[in-house]
Amino acid sequence: MAIVAHSFSRYVNGDHNIETRIMAQSKIQTALQQFTTLLGEQNVLVSDADKKGYLVEWRDKYFGQAAAVLRPKTTEEVSTIVKIAKEQEVALVPQGGNTGLVGAQIAFDADRQFVVNMSRMNTVREIDTDGYTMTVDAGVVLEAAQNAADNADRLFPLRIGSQGSCQIGGNLSSNAGGTNVVAYGNARELVLGLEVVLPNGEIINGLNKLRKNNTGYDLKNLFIGAEGTLGFITGAVLKLFPKPKGTQATILAFQSLDQIGQFFTKAKSYAGDGVTGFEVIPHIGMEFLEKHTDVRNPVETPYPWYALVEISSQHSYEHAENLMMELVEEGMNEQQVSDGVLASSQAQQTAFWHLREQLSGCQKGEGGSIKTDVSVPISSLPTFLPEAIEAVKAYMPDARPCTFGHWGDGNIHLNITQPIGMDADEFLDHWDSISDIIHSVTLSYGGSISAEHGIGVMKRETLSETKDPASLALMRQIKKTLDPNGIMNPGKVL
Repeated sequence: MAIVAHSFSRYVNGDHNIETRIMAQSKIQTALQQFTTLLGEQNVLVSDADKKGYLVEWRDKYFGQAAAVLRPKTTEEVSTIVKIAKEQEVALVPQGGNTGLVGAQIAFDADRQFVVNMSRMNTVREIDTDGYTMTVDAGVVLEAAQNAADNADRLFPLRIGSQGSCQIGGNLSSNAGGTNVVAYGNARELVLGLEVVLPNGEIINGLNKLRKNNTGYDLKNLFIGAEGTLGFITGAVLKLFPKPKGTQATILAFQSLDQIGQFFTKAKSYAGDGVTGFEVIPHIGMEFLEKHTDVRNPVETPYPWYALVEISSQHSYEHAENLMMELVEEGMNEQQVSDGVLASSQAQQTAFWHLREQLSGCQKGEGGSIKTDVSVPISSLPTFLPEAIEAVKAYMPDARPCTFGHWGDGNIHLNITQPIGMDADEFLDHWDSISDIIHSVTLSYGGSISAEHGIGVMKRETLSETKDPASLALMRQIKKTLDPNGIMNPGKVL
C-alpha cells in the first residue's frame, strides 16, 4: 500500500490557485539559489535521479517529492538554511539515514518542501572516558557511535536493527528503542545534552555533560521524539556505560505466554539490569525464518513461543554464564521453561541475535505484512496478546499474526501476514482497519499506539483521535509557539 506524494500536499499546504503557485515557485527558486550559494551545487540535489534515494522509504510504502535535497556539513549551515526557509516561506524536512518506519523523514510537496539530509554531519566530536560521555554530530551512524565507544573501552547501548545505516539525529528525533531498553532505557534516557537549530535559525547550545542540572525546564526533551517538528537536532552528548566483562545468551522454548511472563520476572530478580535482552518470538516467526533465510531454529522440537534472553555481567563471562544456567535450571524445575539452547560461544550468541534481527525482513517472503508498534504494561502482555490476536482473527480469520518484540519493555510488533493465496495489494488495503483493531485493544490496556517508531504521517490521524485532549492541545500550542510559520517538517505528528 504505497502512499504517493500528492496525497499529502493538499493537507499540508491547502489548494493553490494559479497566482499562489506562481508566488510559491518564485520563493522556491530564490531559496534554491541561496541554498546553492551556501552549500555549493554538489550539496543541493535537484535532478530526479539525484533526489530519488532520499524520497523513497525503504519498504516502498511512501514515495515523496521535494524541490531539492540539501546536504549541510555544519550546524551553522543548518542555521542559515532555516533562516532562508523562514524568509522565503518554504518548508524543511529533516532526514538522517532514511530508515524511519512512519514516513516522518519523507517530503511530500515539491512546491514548498526541501529535504535536509544530515549525513555529511558525521563527526564524533569528543569522547570523555572519565565522564562516560560522547559528543557527536547528528549524522553519525549509530553503528559508528557504538564502535567509537567500544574503541574507547566504553559502551553506547542503543541497539536496533538498522544500526548500520540509521543516524543519531534520527534516533533521537524518533526516541528510538530497540533491544537494550530493558536494561538501559530508550534514546531519551541516553542523552545528557543537545544542540538544536530552532525554527527561527537560532542555535540552542545545550551540549552539556552534566548528570545534574536543575536550571529551569529540561528543554532537550522537547526535541527528543518530536520528529523534527520543533527544531533540528544537530549534535548530542550521549551517555556511555562500562563495557560488560561477559555476556551469555540463550533461546528458550515456552508452551504459553504466562510462562514467559513468569520467567521474565524471575530473570529480573536474578540479574536485575544485567538482563540486557528479553525478546519474544512466535513459532510462525521461526517457520518464516527457516523458509526465507539461512537461519535455523536452534530448538529441535517446535513450541508455540520462544524467548531470546541475554544476561551481561560486569564481573566475567563465567559469572554471566553461571547466572544464566542457574536461572534456566530453576525455570525448568518450576515448569516455566520447556526446552532451550545455551550459546556455547560468542559466535553462537551473535547468531542468536542475527536470528532475531531477521524476523521483520523474513515476512516479506510471505507477501503483504501489516506492521504495528504498540506497547502495554509488561504485566499485561500474557492477556493482551491473545485478545489482540483474537480480535484480528475475528475480522480476518485466515490472517497470520507474527507477534514478536521486546517483552522486557512491553513493546510488541504485532505484525499481521496476509492469508495464504490472498492478493498482497488486496490484503494491504486492510492496513487501517487491522491497525485500528490492534490499537483499540492496546488502548484498552492503557497502552501506546507507538512504542518506538514515532508518529510521522502514518499515525498522525490516530494520534489526534486517541491522545488525551488536553495533552494534544498543549502539543499544538507548543508547535505553534516554536514554529508559527509551519516550516519544520509540516504535516508530521500533528
